[in-house]
Amino acid sequence: MYWLLRQLAWDSTYFGTPTYRLFTGLFTTEAAAVELVQAAQELRQQLTDRHTAFYAFSVVPAEDIRMLQALTGAGWRLVETRLTYYRDQLSAFDYPRYPVRMAAVSEAGQIGRVAAAARNPYDRFHADAWFGDARADAYLAHYAENTVAAGLAAAVLVPDEAAVPVDSFLAISELSEDSAALGMGLSRVLLAAVGPANRGWHVKLLAETVRRAQAAGHEAVLMTTQATNHAVFRSCEKLGFQLGSTSHVLACHSS
Repeated sequence: MYWLLRQLAWDSTYFGTPTYRLFTGLFTTEAAAVELVQAAQELRQQLTDRHTAFYAFSVVPAEDIRMLQALTGAGWRLVETRLTYYRDQLSAFDYPRYPVRMAAVSEAGQIGRVAAAARNPYDRFHADAWFGDARADAYLAHYAENTVAAGLAAAVLVPDEAAVPVDSFLAISELSEDSAALGMGLSRVLLAAVGPANRGWHVKLLAETVRRAQAAGHEAVLMTTQATNHAVFRSCEKLGFQLGSTSHVLACHSS
């Protein structure tokens, strides 16, 4: 069996621990379940032998049952179940318009505070005890800030309505590499958060995200959320998104 994994340099530095993403495992259809579990155990042992401490995670499609069984059999833990939605046929999108604008660089700190305050106990960082709530909050705040301050997102939308404070945002990627490879324009929601002062704004920001993709001539908008996030499901249903795929996030670490 062959494993495809990569050490993530930025994450390793940020968390002060060698951090890996396991993309998949390659094995023959004849491989027995016990052999796959043994191979997964050997992979974990190799990481343990290489590092005093490490953290590894993998996003596994729900259809890849044998991979899921191999990893769980070797002690990898389920930390999140994800649903990926898509909205295509953007030319037919017709939904009320809402006043939004691009977040200013000076608002990066506020965007980070919104992300940290809108804690989701079911995302992979908060659901994994290895991080702990404080470190998970800090990471998401840092990531959210950098969608604005460091250009990690192509656009970050916030409300632009009189007397409405900025207590929500939605960060968008244009998936340039994937779009080029597929020969079609794609947008993806990177991160979104809504605080109590902006209740109801998720569907508004998402609608304007679809409008933005429509204006750019894109083919589809993608968005991934946790299988527990019923508020997002309602937004998707209102805006004509469809469920595209289900995946599970598994993780293991040395300490």
